[in-house]
Amino acid sequence: MKAMSSLEPKVGDSLRFLLDGALGHRVESDSELTPFLEALEAHAEGWMPEVVKGSKRRKYSRASIKKALEERRDEHGISVAFYRAQPSVELTLDLDLPPSATQLSCSLSVQPLSLFSERGRCLRFVEMVRTLAAHYLVDYAMAHGLADRQLAGAPYFGRDGRISRKDGFDTIYEVFWLNVFGPKLVEMVGRERMLSTPAHLVEELPNGSVLLVLWPTAADFASEEARVVQARAHVHLRPDLDFDTVLSTLRERSAAFVPVEPRFHPDVAPFLARLPDEFSIGERQRKIAELNAFRPPSPEEWLPAALPSDVENPERVLADYGVLSEGLVAALHTQVPSIMDETPESLTDLDFYFWRENFPERYTRELIDAHTAPTLGAYLGEVLVRRLGGTWVPRQKREESQVRVGHRVWLPFLRARRYMQSRQSLLDYSLTQLFKDAAKGNAGENA
Repeated sequence: MKAMSSLEPKVGDSLRFLLDGALGHRVESDSELTPFLEALEAHAEGWMPEVVKGSKRRKYSRASIKKALEERRDEHGISVAFYRAQPSVELTLDLDLPPSATQLSCSLSVQPLSLFSERGRCLRFVEMVRTLAAHYLVDYAMAHGLADRQLAGAPYFGRDGRISRKDGFDTIYEVFWLNVFGPKLVEMVGRERMLSTPAHLVEELPNGSVLLVLWPTAADFASEEARVVQARAHVHLRPDLDFDTVLSTLRERSAAFVPVEPRFHPDVAPFLARLPDEFSIGERQRKIAELNAFRPPSPEEWLPAALPSDVENPERVLADYGVLSEGLVAALHTQVPSIMDETPESLTDLDFYFWRENFPERYTRELIDAHTAPTLGAYLGEVLVRRLGGTWVPRQKREESQVRVGHRVWLPFLRARRYMQSRQSLLDYSLTQLFKDAAKGNAGENA
C-alpha cells in the first residue's frame, strides 16, 4: 500500500508575486477585474490557471469566474482563487469595494521557479506586470524566488509589519527581481535617483510608479552577477547602506542554495532522506549537511540470550500484544496507510510521521506512556516477527518482553519507550534503525 501524499517529498522553489494597489475610483461592479484577467490570459504562457474556485471548483472560463465572484462576494468585497496542477499555480485576487475601500490585492505562486529561467517567459511576465501597474494604482509589487524572499526576512510588501496597510510604506527593505514602486515610495527616494538605478530595466509608468527589474531572468537570482546587481540597486536606493555588507549578506543567502550531496548513515537513510523537504527551501542544504553528520547511537535494546518467559499464559499475553498492535493500526491507518502492511517501509513511515508531527512533545506524557509507546512497541515486535521470522518471548514486565531473531533477542517495548521521549529521540532511537540492525544480524546468521 502506498503511503499518503503528505508523506511524499515536496517540490522546489516557486516564483512569488505580490501586488497591492488602489483602484483610484469608485467601483460598482466586478468588471474591475477584467483588465487583470486580460493581462493574465495574454501573458501567462505555460502557467495559465486552469481552475477557478468559488464555492466549488470549475474549469477556467469567464462564465466560471463570474459565478465564482457571485459566490464569494460579501459586503466588503470579492475574493476569488485560481489554480493549476502542473506546473503548480495558486492565484488569489481580493477586491475591496465601496463603501469600505477600493483596493486590489494579488498573491501568485508559480512552481517551479525554473520555468522563469527562459528569457521570453520572463519578458511576458514583466509585460503582464507593466499592464497591471498601469491600470491599477499600485502602491507596491514584487516578484522573486520564494525561498530567497524567506531568507531575506523582508517585511510584507516592503513595509514594517507594525505599519498597517492604509499607512503605506516606510522604506525600501529589499530589492527583488521585479519591483513596482508606487508614487509615494518614488517621491520618498527621489524620482531622479529612482530612475537612475543601475538595473536591467528601469521604467517610469504613466501613473508615476516605477517598474524596476534587476536581471533578465527570475530563476538566476542567486548567481554572482545577479547578486552584484541586486546589491548595487539596493545601495543606490538606500545610500545609508554599505555595499560590501549588503553584497556579503546576499552571497550568504546564495550559499544556502548550493546543493549538498546527501550522505546519510545507511541505517537511518530511508528516514533521514525525508526530513530536508520539511524545511523551507533556503534551509534544506544546511539541514542535509547536519543530517549527513548525524550518527545514531548503536541500538542497546537487545540481549545476547533470551530471558525465559515468566508468564503463566503466553498465548493470552501474545494475544494482548496483537490487540495493542492493532490499536496503533486503527489509530494511524489514515495518516500512515502503509502501517497496515507491517513492513520495514511502514516503520520508516511511522518515523517520519511522528517526527513531522513532533509527537513526543506535542501530546501529553500520560497519553504517550499509557497508550502510544506500548502500542508502538507491540507493532515493532510484530514487524520483527513477520518480516524477520522472529519469535515472541513474553515477560510479566512488558519492557523485558523480547523477540528472538536468530541468536539475538530484541526489546521492542523498551525501544518504543526511549523512542517516544523527545523529537531528538525519534532520530536517536528510530524504528528504521532497529529493524535494519536486526535484519543485518539475521542475514549474517543465515549466510
